[in-house]
Amino acid sequence: MPVAEAIANRPPDPGEVAALRRRSPVDHARRIRPLIPSDREQILQILELTEVFSPEELAIARELIDTVLTQPDQQDYRIHVYDDGGTVLGYTCIGPTPGTEGTFDLYWIAVHPALHGSGVGRALDAHIDTTIRSQGGRLVIAETSSRPEYEATRAFYRGRGYDERARIPSYYRPGDDLIVYVKYLHS
Repeated sequence: MPVAEAIANRPPDPGEVAALRRRSPVDHARRIRPLIPSDREQILQILELTEVFSPEELAIARELIDTVLTQPDQQDYRIHVYDDGGTVLGYTCIGPTPGTEGTFDLYWIAVHPALHGSGVGRALDAHIDTTIRSQGGRLVIAETSSRPEYEATRAFYRGRGYDERARIPSYYRPGDDLIVYVKYLHS
């Protein structure tokens, strides 16, 4: 079954999800490519479907997407999508950290909820590493929340070689810490 068909009918049944997860993320029909205008709404839908992000976070994601789409010469943000025949399955937003040498921020990485655990996120993260290395990068910084809803995100980072290096208590709001993960990229 095509991924686009399966994720168009929300929510997919457990059999569809299992079939989607069995598909290899290196399927020839899939690819990671730069953002194009028709991706905007699909990305925003993915972010809403995760049911984790606040309205303020969604507004930030929208702003970064719009910046990349309307200011093609800007160098602060780079967005790539995981595409399966015109359907966006996930996306990343990275950018060089101002005032540093070889440090990049991972602003966003998100995968359609029906595809969590399918390898899409791993493929996107590997692409991030390759992209950053190709630009002389050596360090990736990812920030996230300590809220329980973000445990899968934190587990993903840990599983992809990120180490927790800082925690600022009650940063986002009382009881919601900022957690900073780092990953050094080796040549």
